[in-house]
Amino acid sequence: MSRKSSTRIVLGQINPVVGDIEANQNKIIEAAFQAIKQWQADLILLPELCLSGYPPEDLLFRQEFLQQIKTSIKAIKKKNLNIVIVFGAPVIMKNGLVNAAVVVRPNQDNIYYAKQKLPNYGVFDEQRYFVSSESAKVFELNGFIFGLSVCEDIWFSEPTFQAVQAGAEIMLNINASPYHRSKTTDRIHQVTQRIAETSVPVCYVNQVGGQDELVFDGHSFVLDKNQQLKIMAAGHEEQLAAIELTPDGDIIALSESVEQETDTVQLYQSLVLATHDYVVKNGFDGVLLGLSGGIDSALVLAIAVDALGAEQVQAVMMPYQYTSKMSLTDAAKQAETMQVKYSQIPIHQVVEAFMAALKSEFSGLKRDTSEENIQARSRGVILMALSNKLGKMLLTTGNKSEMAVGYATLYGDMAGGFAPLKDVSKMRVYELARYRNTLSPVIPERVIERPPSAELAPDQIDSDSLPAYEILDQILERYIEMDQSITEIIQAGFTEHEVRRVTRLVDINEYKRRQSPPGVRVSSKAFGKERRYPISSGFRSR
Repeated sequence: MSRKSSTRIVLGQINPVVGDIEANQNKIIEAAFQAIKQWQADLILLPELCLSGYPPEDLLFRQEFLQQIKTSIKAIKKKNLNIVIVFGAPVIMKNGLVNAAVVVRPNQDNIYYAKQKLPNYGVFDEQRYFVSSESAKVFELNGFIFGLSVCEDIWFSEPTFQAVQAGAEIMLNINASPYHRSKTTDRIHQVTQRIAETSVPVCYVNQVGGQDELVFDGHSFVLDKNQQLKIMAAGHEEQLAAIELTPDGDIIALSESVEQETDTVQLYQSLVLATHDYVVKNGFDGVLLGLSGGIDSALVLAIAVDALGAEQVQAVMMPYQYTSKMSLTDAAKQAETMQVKYSQIPIHQVVEAFMAALKSEFSGLKRDTSEENIQARSRGVILMALSNKLGKMLLTTGNKSEMAVGYATLYGDMAGGFAPLKDVSKMRVYELARYRNTLSPVIPERVIERPPSAELAPDQIDSDSLPAYEILDQILERYIEMDQSITEIIQAGFTEHEVRRVTRLVDINEYKRRQSPPGVRVSSKAFGKERRYPISSGFRSR
């Protein structure tokens, strides 16, 4: 082995676009160029499958897609930059398609490491696409032996042990690890365990950016052989972070390290990033939303403005006879404070036209939620018309608590293209609203303090139809995220009546959730891509 010399490593925390192979290729090359320019780096480490974007899903079944990936790897190699580039890509090997770490070295052959541990739970279904490996790959640079691993590999002992047995003195771990609450802490804990087992430092790079129902938070980091955090990249933004590996194996940070944010801050930043990327990556010219004077729409407006800028956001208040003066005042105040385009479109005549059309059909039938839903659907029709005409994506404002129990109207307030709060419980909506006001007071205080109401009937409040959100959210978390039975939830101290009522509402409203727009996953179990239950089901929890 050659004598060790100082080696500069850059973590390239980038935001790829799924399927835009050429743009992703250019991002990889530009990141490598900047690593050389800023730090004279010897190696740059980039995220899992960043050449294809993650997750590419069934694009992986298209041969032309895989051929473009192959061509792109050759194009990166042809640049012959004076730096080792480690990045993720789907690669066809002898045993099939693998989730690979590709090592492009100047004037040397490429190295391909195949991911060993393919996750097949929650939001992951990699076994649908890839075959796994059982062997390690290492390479030498400046006298150091580097081991390779991909994402889930670091959550198990074997891949790191294999690399160390093959001579690895430092592990390079590339990731597309989506955010959910407390995920940064979980990652550091897992990497710490691997180092405790091997005394080998780990460079962990993570993707950043929104992709459909997932958001990647970055927070790339390096832990030394003593399990000490040497550097952490910023969350929720593209960044290059650099370290120097000294000849005796010490690690020195060459760029600024950030402090890990609180869970509330990370949650808010994740919602902002996911909203921005969903709108921009899908080519929409801004967004619009219905602003009701309630806390959910108030928070969505703040998220939208923080994500896209006030000039890209439009808010519409659609009052009816049950809309309070407080709601009208507070909605207008927030729109003015946030400097967004704002208009009022009364729906009285629209609702009355629907009621007139349905008069004979409804004759002799008792008034119920059908009439309330006509109000919500009138608003949905207006908002979708504006979305079509203006080319702006409609954001829905419903939260996870409402989606769980079906407290929403199909083709009404559920109409839209993206749901920023789909995986955010009502109590966390309050928490986020209070946090956002610490940055600048944009949500009127009485919007936060007033009892929540859909305002579809006289003096209506949510607690007329649902348990208090403080209770409801705890029951929902246990039933949905923790998969507890009715008996277990009751034993935790909740009344049998409330538990059976809430869980029954969750079960019977799966058909609604299937028709709701996508929303970003920020909890340990989200509706949609992660929690997939049958609509037609005879199962009842006990």
